[in-house]
Order: sequence, then structure tokens, then C-alpha cells
Amino acid sequence: MDRLIEGFRRFRETYFEDNRALFSALASGGQQPRVLLIGCCDSRVDPGLIFGAQPGEMFVLRNVANLVPPFETGGTYHGTSAAIEFAVRSLEVEHVVVLGHAGCGGVRALVEGGSAEGTDFLRPWMDIARTARDRALALTLSAGEPIEAARRIAEQETVAISLANLMTFPWLRERVGDGRLTLHGWYFDVEHGDLFRLDSRSNTFQKV
Repeated sequence: MDRLIEGFRRFRETYFEDNRALFSALASGGQQPRVLLIGCCDSRVDPGLIFGAQPGEMFVLRNVANLVPPFETGGTYHGTSAAIEFAVRSLEVEHVVVLGHAGCGGVRALVEGGSAEGTDFLRPWMDIARTARDRALALTLSAGEPIEAARRIAEQETVAISLANLMTFPWLRERVGDGRLTLHGWYFDVEHGDLFRLDSRSNTFQKV
């Protein structure tokens, strides 16, 4: 923990001091991000670092495997849906990015099953993307490919599933329909530092 405190001190003495005007404006004027980024809570994937974003530039929502559940109002707690609603309806962001990544632990638990056994929350949460697992395994097992290939397909499929589930939110779908909001699917390769973008015409990820 001492390392984190030291990190804060460096931030306070350098970045904060160099950007006092920015933080003052954010404190007095509130946040006005144009982008909602839905990413994984994996500690290796820091959206602000990856995209060089300034404070206040992105509204970032992180959860296990960057998943968006379908719209429904019958449950009790809706942390992900509440954050999406706030970003879209209150902050009126113009873009929503779903950012998947290579080596996702949640997807590994989904595909391989073992690490999700006996969990209270992980397994039912990852069930949102069970069709990604089924498709990935069907494609790779029939071709005799290793489990790593299935995981990568499933990681990218979770992005597509989250984008589809976003469109089940009526007020979000309305904004997409009238052009006020644009959805994007991206995938980050942690090892090689590559970014891929989902092409809506070919339904494939293309390197940026």
C-alpha cells in the first residue's frame, strides 16, 4: 500500500500541478464526457492509459468481461444498467465503446468452467455470454483447434453480445436510431498492444 501512497504523491506533485486548470474546471463545471467506455475490470487493461484520455473525457464502466446484461427491471441491483442509463440519459454521451481484451479471466471461466465452479456471482454473471462460449467451442472443436482459440473467439463474441444487449435498452435504441448515439466494439490484445475494431459490414474484428 505504501507504493500506492507514493504514487499518489507523485501524481499530486506532478500531473495534478501541471493540470490544475483542468481539475478546477472539472470540479466547478462537472463532467461532460462524450464517450461511455464499457471495459473489463482486469487490472492489466486500463482504458485511460491505453487511449491517453484526460480526466473527464471518458465515462468508464468496468465489470467482469465487459458484459452488458439485457434490459430488464425485475431485479434488485442493476449496477451496470444504472451506469449505462446515467451516461446515456443524464450525461448524453455521443459514443458507447465496448472494449474486450485478450486473456480475459471471466471468459476463461466461461469457456473452461473450472474456475467458476462454486462461485456465488461469477458463474451466473458470465451466463450472460453463454452463447459466446457455445459458438466458440462449436467452431474450434470441429476444426480441432486448441482451447486458446476458443477463448479468443469467445472474448470477441462477448463484445458483440454486449452491443446487442445495449440495443435492448429502449432509450438507448432510440438515440442510436435518430443518430444521437453511436455504438462501437473494440478488442485489445494485451501481449502485443494491438487494437481491433468490429466492422459492422463484415462482422469481423479488423486491426486499427
